[in-house]
Amino acid sequence: MIAALFACTALTASVHAQSGAQSGPPRAAAREPVDEASPLVGTAPLDRREFVGNAPPPGEPVYSGQTSPGARLPHSSVEVAPVNVNLELSYPTGVGAPYHYPNPTIMGFTAGGGSTYGGHAKPFIMPIVGDWTVPPAYTQVHYDKARETASPGYYSVDLDGGTRVELTATRWTGLMRFTFPASDRSSILVNLPRAGGTVEMVGDRKIRGAAEDGRDDDSADGPYFVAEFSRPFRDVGTFRKSPGDQPVWGIGDKDVEPGRRTISGGFAGAYATFATRQGDTTLVKIAHGHSYAEAEQRLRTESPGWNFDGVRAAARREWADLLGRVEVTGGTPQQRRLFYSTLFQSFASPRLIAKAGEQVIGRGGKVSVAAHNRYSAVPYWDTARNQIALLELMEPDLLREVMQSELDAARERGFMNTSFHGDHAVLMYLGAMRRGIPFDYAAAYDALRRNATDPKGPRPFLDEYVGKGWISDVVPEGNPSPPYAGGKAGMDKTLEYAWDDHALAVMAAQLGKSDDATALMKRAGNYRNVFDRSIGFMRGRTDDGRWITPFDPREPYYNFASKEASGWSNLWLVPHDVGGLMTLLGGRAAFNAKLDQFFSTPYAPKGICRDCTGVIGQYVQGNQPDQHAPYLYAWSGQPWKTQALVRRVLADLYGSDAAGNGYPGMDDQGSTSSWYALSAMGFYPVDPSTPNYIIGSPIFDRVRMRLGNGRTLEVVARNNSAANMYIQSATLNGRPWTKPWFSHDDIKDGAVLAFVMGPRPNPAWGSGPDAAPPSMSDRAR
Repeated sequence: MIAALFACTALTASVHAQSGAQSGPPRAAAREPVDEASPLVGTAPLDRREFVGNAPPPGEPVYSGQTSPGARLPHSSVEVAPVNVNLELSYPTGVGAPYHYPNPTIMGFTAGGGSTYGGHAKPFIMPIVGDWTVPPAYTQVHYDKARETASPGYYSVDLDGGTRVELTATRWTGLMRFTFPASDRSSILVNLPRAGGTVEMVGDRKIRGAAEDGRDDDSADGPYFVAEFSRPFRDVGTFRKSPGDQPVWGIGDKDVEPGRRTISGGFAGAYATFATRQGDTTLVKIAHGHSYAEAEQRLRTESPGWNFDGVRAAARREWADLLGRVEVTGGTPQQRRLFYSTLFQSFASPRLIAKAGEQVIGRGGKVSVAAHNRYSAVPYWDTARNQIALLELMEPDLLREVMQSELDAARERGFMNTSFHGDHAVLMYLGAMRRGIPFDYAAAYDALRRNATDPKGPRPFLDEYVGKGWISDVVPEGNPSPPYAGGKAGMDKTLEYAWDDHALAVMAAQLGKSDDATALMKRAGNYRNVFDRSIGFMRGRTDDGRWITPFDPREPYYNFASKEASGWSNLWLVPHDVGGLMTLLGGRAAFNAKLDQFFSTPYAPKGICRDCTGVIGQYVQGNQPDQHAPYLYAWSGQPWKTQALVRRVLADLYGSDAAGNGYPGMDDQGSTSSWYALSAMGFYPVDPSTPNYIIGSPIFDRVRMRLGNGRTLEVVARNNSAANMYIQSATLNGRPWTKPWFSHDDIKDGAVLAFVMGPRPNPAWGSGPDAAPPSMSDRAR
């Protein structure tokens, strides 16, 4: 049918070319990948009860991905974003995410790098028509959800009262365009939230400021800001929350003074008022720096004029180039929208913090000049599982600079960066090494080895882990679990460290460090020390080696034995030795039965894991520890169950809400997004430190990915549909392919992986014991 369609299109084009005829209305321009992506995807919560488990607790919202719809560039230093969550009162989802799709009012817009979550960015900028109040009692304005627009590099919204807000960005600057209604009191407020700082008005077109004490630990782009306006102020003044250290409640609990041009204190800010006619525009451009001079230099360099549409077009072109490296055919409009939106969110991190030749502010305020593009820290617990592998495929040159940035930081502080409670930097370095990305891996190994061997390093309880082979847990007084957040997560850490040790052992072997490789490979088997054979689960142990009792694998214990996970979730946290885990569970049949039970046992714990949403049985898509579990059937001879589960997750746990923007749990800087993007293409890196990808079930008829080396990986799914989710047969470059996985070497020079799909499983495809992906235990056989 596709071939016939192409033939018909070609014939029609030929007829028109020969006749020169122009009939009918002009054709609409073809939609590009960048047109499919919506930054609003990931900002809404799932809204079907069966998908959100028992979250949230009363009085809290359902986690919604915590992505932002703001304007930014790929791996950008700056995001220009709407804020509709009052973070001054609390972080309702545990992090400073600035935007929650269901919220009906907006209280400001930010234009800084901030930290991971843009709600930390300073200052807040808000256009107000008429009355306004001093933060933290922000004047919240309702907005028209139907007229809210977000696309890569651009955001716009219509506020009640007639003001239209548009946002776009360069790498270091933000640009805002406010279109006002007719009013004698159109104002723009600029304030530093929370601890505040100093804000001053300079002349009649500039507001600048510095965060408290000239520091802002949340902002890698510097604590100073300069905001320039496209038109002169009419009336000005400054404000802060209260005039003294102690708040004064009631009328008079704020300090607002017309005409004053400088203010310091909590929530310090300034206002500029204009008389506007209907449709009058005021533009504000803003940059940050480690000094006012640096901020102003960034404005002169990147935003010298007021060409909003030009800046927006440049941002779109940059996103179009990146997203256009993957072309998909087929699928539904919503599937294409979700795919390109998750691909867009996959480039949220790491953030570029300095280009080669620019200044870098290091530890202790030390200033140096970047010898290469310098990037922010990698959130390894989140993104090393999947997003980093996507960058290895699509942006290997960028990833090499990320690896160098991490190595530079390790040299500054003595140890490699870690994230949360694993030590997963090695997953990135070994994964890149095995995919042929050039780097000084011997230097990286030295830093990684220090992490794994020095008790003073960033691996908590390393002495205990090395000495006993596991990390003990403590039964809290009165056994208040679930949940209990004050423990060690020893069982969970043992599993994470064993995974890291395996990767480091392989890296050591490849670098010729045989003694290290032998010792680390032995430690890689430590996961067995927290497996309770009597019940078939990973389980916490006390200091004397006894199993912690009581134990319920359905409960999310937080830091008591597990980290944001349950015994069911952690059972599968052995990506480096799935074959060895299968042996512990009693072989293929028992392993499959346990997996089946995992995906069918209802999720009904007493304790609440807030970001453990997106559930199928005990499986939790919205949190990292078991996101690879649907792919484990590839080892146990039932890959068709992987195919069905992946399709189910893609269909039910992303965008199934009324808005079509819902996410499970937290995106965590592109982690949950990358899961969708990779799985929708038909494969996933269960252990990204290996060069292997496990095959799932592609949702598109054809995917063409331009790899970082310029070659093309093409995934073709013939006879594909929602019902035809099962692989009947496969070829790789025209040769029969009977394994439910492939390696990077198989595709690195370009490849066509073609599937024939059908409505029923084919138990003969990919199910033989010799077809299973490799495992650590294979070496012992």
